Amino acid sequence: MAEGSSFAVAGWSAAASLLFFFSSLQECIPFQLQDYLAALAARLHSLLSPYATITIDDRSDDYFSRSEAFFDVEAYLGASPCNAHARRLRADLADGADRMALAVDDHEGVAMWWRKTKALPRANVITWSPRNAERRSYHLTFHRRHRALVENAYLPHVLAEGRAVTVRNRQRRLFTKNPAADWAASEDGRAWSHVKLDHPSTFATLAMDPARKQEILDDLDMFRDGKDYYASVGKAWKRGYLLFGPPGTGKSTMIAAMANFLDYDVYDLELTAVKSNIELRRLFIETTGKSIIVIEDIDCSIDLTGKRKRKKKKAKTSEKKKKMMPPWERDDEEEKKVTLSGVLNFIDGLWSACGGERIIVFTTNHKEKLDPALIRRGRMDVHVEMSYCCFEAFKVLAKNYLGVEQHEVFDEIRRLLGEVEMSPADVAENLMPRSKRKDVNGCLERLVKALHEAKLAVGAGTRQSKKSTTRTLTLTVTRIQRRRRISSRY
Repeated sequence: MAEGSSFAVAGWSAAASLLFFFSSLQECIPFQLQDYLAALAARLHSLLSPYATITIDDRSDDYFSRSEAFFDVEAYLGASPCNAHARRLRADLADGADRMALAVDDHEGVAMWWRKTKALPRANVITWSPRNAERRSYHLTFHRRHRALVENAYLPHVLAEGRAVTVRNRQRRLFTKNPAADWAASEDGRAWSHVKLDHPSTFATLAMDPARKQEILDDLDMFRDGKDYYASVGKAWKRGYLLFGPPGTGKSTMIAAMANFLDYDVYDLELTAVKSNIELRRLFIETTGKSIIVIEDIDCSIDLTGKRKRKKKKAKTSEKKKKMMPPWERDDEEEKKVTLSGVLNFIDGLWSACGGERIIVFTTNHKEKLDPALIRRGRMDVHVEMSYCCFEAFKVLAKNYLGVEQHEVFDEIRRLLGEVEMSPADVAENLMPRSKRKDVNGCLERLVKALHEAKLAVGAGTRQSKKSTTRTLTLTVTRIQRRRRISSRY
């Protein structure tokens, strides 16, 4: 027994010495030669080994878009029975720091192995672009004699099952631009970060004219099922919505209802956080299909309000500064901003055809301030006015908040809503119960009182406006008469 132990100790000691020797030798070899030796070793291994390996990267060959195959494989392995034996495998596989081997032995008796790796750039390599960013990959290893089976049966099975798992486990997400100063410097090199989207708004609870609501639902249904139609007419599979109206009329609620109805993700794009047209294009490419891209308050985001040319003084000052700059700084100055041209290309240019099944939504409180080129049909296909609360919208709110569809004060509320402009948000606030017990009469009376107060305020403002107008007209007539008397003397 002692002799066996001594042999084991000697074996471990020899192995440790060998590992130390190789590690010391590696430090003495230049990294260029290390790459050559590694490639040579891989080639020798491929010649001698009876196994073949298929690598699936998380990025496509063009380095712009994500590899859908990678995420399908990830979803498949996340739901595979072999996860019971992989303790460090997580359901979302978001952290690529683990290397894990997953044995898949249940496909027609053929042994295959999955391995996940993460490749980081070398310490002496400057990372400046996504080409050098972290790369994650799945590696499938199998015997060469099973190659036809893997290519023709197993991989299609994995991709189909992965897509099915994704659909079954789909959770709507709300995306925002990655808060990192530079997307290439972020932890995973992605332009977007996300949280779970769990907004309860639906078209059933949306306070809006029923006829207009049905038109929007029909349009969304047509878009969702219109892939072949869009291809037949030669248009990119996208749709533009412009939601305009005063504050509190439900524009954001409408977007949430659209996402819930279509089961789409939402990308909240804040243009003031985008540095250039190039970054805007990069963000758009990183979006996925079945998504709604939202730019809220487009008139306040950047200068897209129809004044394409600055005032003459500012323009001259700017031109002088540009002339004094070196050529390379002048080009940087032009690139480091988002322009109307960049936004137009984003929603209706060549880049807008990258991918499909996307809805682009602009919201604004002042439609008249927007450049007509930005909101013309073909870019913003559907214009939806989110107006003040009408009686039909009030009935939806009364049913949502109080559970009533008829009441004796409804006739008076109908009359007041026809005379007073009040947003659905203000109406809903007055209908909100102040205690656990729903006091229907008290809530409706509070709304009636608020409507009467708004009516009195409007009347007072109108009378004041009339007095001011009368005073102005009187002064104007007096001045004209005075000028006539003076002119008649001469």
